[in-house]
Amino acid sequence: MERLNNPGYLGLDAAAWRRKREFFAARFSPCSLCPRRCGARRAQDRPGVCLAGKDVRVAAHNLHFGEEPPISGTRGSGTVFFSGCTLKCLFCQNYPISQLAHGEEYTIEQLAGIFLSLQKRGAHNINLVSPTPYYFHVVAALELAAARGLRIPLVCNTSGYERVEVVAELAGIVDIYLPDLKYGSSEGSRQLALDVSGVKDYFAHAHPAIGEMFRQAGPLALDDAGVAVRGTVIRHLILPGQAQNSIEVLQAIAAGPFRRSWLSLMSQYFPAHRASGRPPFDRRLLVEEWRRVRDEAVRLGLEDGWFQELE
Repeated sequence: MERLNNPGYLGLDAAAWRRKREFFAARFSPCSLCPRRCGARRAQDRPGVCLAGKDVRVAAHNLHFGEEPPISGTRGSGTVFFSGCTLKCLFCQNYPISQLAHGEEYTIEQLAGIFLSLQKRGAHNINLVSPTPYYFHVVAALELAAARGLRIPLVCNTSGYERVEVVAELAGIVDIYLPDLKYGSSEGSRQLALDVSGVKDYFAHAHPAIGEMFRQAGPLALDDAGVAVRGTVIRHLILPGQAQNSIEVLQAIAAGPFRRSWLSLMSQYFPAHRASGRPPFDRRLLVEEWRRVRDEAVRLGLEDGWFQELE
């Protein structure tokens, strides 16, 4: 594992910030920030599929200690939970935020203030959770915050359902990528993605997008205190009755250009939101399902990271 001393963050010059602002402004309204490209007229406050409108909406912001150990560190990750989501997962455990868009609206100036406040409170990083609909607002706020002394790593914590062209424009801004890779590429997994998350083209977009994330950030790199300063961690939540999908995902990671990413294999599924009454999503994982997926990860040599034990 690589260790770094004194990395630099948000060192873009004025021209680079302007180019990035212009890029995201051009895709904000009509909106084409995510693969849906729904064309929502957000400048007129007409929300898209994700429920994001004209202004940035934030559900919560605080120091968070529940991320992977190098992300949370000892002082916490400065986490900002954005309202709305580009997916419609029937089992979402944060559905009041993602599906109901609970939260409050902030100006770009106020969002910059949130970033700086989290840094002042000792956060190891700024952790943007589901930021995709708000990249325009985030980039503008980061430019302000950087001019006022924001100097900690930026984490992009995403569902993985991203446009590769949009991710490419985050180069020089994001230091740590924390994407999900939820579904595989087979017809069965594509149908699962449609039935469970509302999109059939999930893998077609997530795979190249994560490849671009890894191209920018590389494998996980830590400072002398063991806290992440750069890199890529791929998360995968094992779903009940869907061990084969998880195995496809692991095989895609092992064969992909981002193989050296760290893996966070999660077993914390429980039936939330609309999963009740929808077998097999109305139950927790079985021990044999968890073991089958874990054993495949070990067989493939994907042992850098974390395997969440089944409770």
